[in-house]
Amino acid sequence: MKPIYRMVFLNTLTALSILLSAALSSPTSKTDSRIPCQAGDISSCPAHTIIVSNGASSSKADFTSIQAAILSLPNDNSSATIFIRAGRYTEQLNITRPGPVTLLGETTNPLDASKNQVTVYWSAANNGTYLDNAFTSVLTVAPTQNASLTGAGPTGWPVPADTPFGNSDFRVYNIDFRNVFSEYSAGPSLAVSVSYANAGFYYSGFYSYQDTVYIGKLGNGYFYDSIIAGQTDFLYGFGTAWFQFCALQLRSCGGGITAWKGTNTTYVNKFGAYIVDSTINAANASIADEIKGKCALGRPWNELDISIFARTYEDASIESSGFTDWLDSGVQNYVPEVTLQAEFETYGPGWNETGRLEAGFDTLLNKSAWEAYDEPAKVFQFGYGNGSFGNIKWIDWAPWN
Repeated sequence: MKPIYRMVFLNTLTALSILLSAALSSPTSKTDSRIPCQAGDISSCPAHTIIVSNGASSSKADFTSIQAAILSLPNDNSSATIFIRAGRYTEQLNITRPGPVTLLGETTNPLDASKNQVTVYWSAANNGTYLDNAFTSVLTVAPTQNASLTGAGPTGWPVPADTPFGNSDFRVYNIDFRNVFSEYSAGPSLAVSVSYANAGFYYSGFYSYQDTVYIGKLGNGYFYDSIIAGQTDFLYGFGTAWFQFCALQLRSCGGGITAWKGTNTTYVNKFGAYIVDSTINAANASIADEIKGKCALGRPWNELDISIFARTYEDASIESSGFTDWLDSGVQNYVPEVTLQAEFETYGPGWNETGRLEAGFDTLLNKSAWEAYDEPAKVFQFGYGNGSFGNIKWIDWAPWN
């Protein structure tokens, strides 16, 4: 990663956080003391914090299950914080309430996702076993089950018009989510699913092989300094996802990193995946030689796909074409001048300008073209209303505090 971009971005976010702190009423105030709280100083946690532990300290906890703690919350707009003690939790988590919820994972390294001490496990994949991929997810953030469904075809599963928007501000700090169904791509096996909700993930980890991160319809996901590992289409969805300073780990190659499905609406939209100031590397040295030059940046789930990698390091795993096409019953999903699979100032051994131009599935953006997408405020929308941009109040602009 080019240090200069990280420094500029951090300075910008710090300035924004100072300017916005007095104006915005959000859960930021209740997570100002998250670092000492996460280190185990319960007295520094926000008032009324719920404590979860399934280990030695469980006798002093409110719950031994994270989902039990979630279910104890009232279904209203009040804010809630749940502090989770270090340990392994095997359960599926579901957030349906509209009010802000923050999950804090216990850790002595709050700015390093590779050293997280809280892990949530689940084991499920959709090989015709389930009605929909959504049933496999370790964590689901959506107001209803129907809203979370992936579905098939160009528009996916229909969501009833009277479906309410779900959680307004869901936040996770220093928690890993692992779908451990298999050690290879064996069908959709989600680590996280977000639909009809706003969700921010900071210094967290998401591990699976196929369809690791799903951002569904009207879903907004912001991922900061987190780790996402997968093999096949492991960033996919209908909504909008922004990945800042994230580490994408290739466990093998299959399909692409991104597989996005755009949606026709009554308003102009920028639903898509934006990977910015991040890194793409083979998950480990043993697999690096095996996948060299074989992994695609992405493929279009339908012709309205928007997937952009900006200022991101690409190791030698990336194939020369960058992006590729997706043949659906023999028909190409990629449509020139409609599909936007793009790169801006990406670099590293995986960058091959000649290969990109020859293949023709990759749009190489100049600075002027990238400026239309170059910050979260320009892509996150109030999709439940008129589609106006600037839906960013729920993002923690200074997560290192």
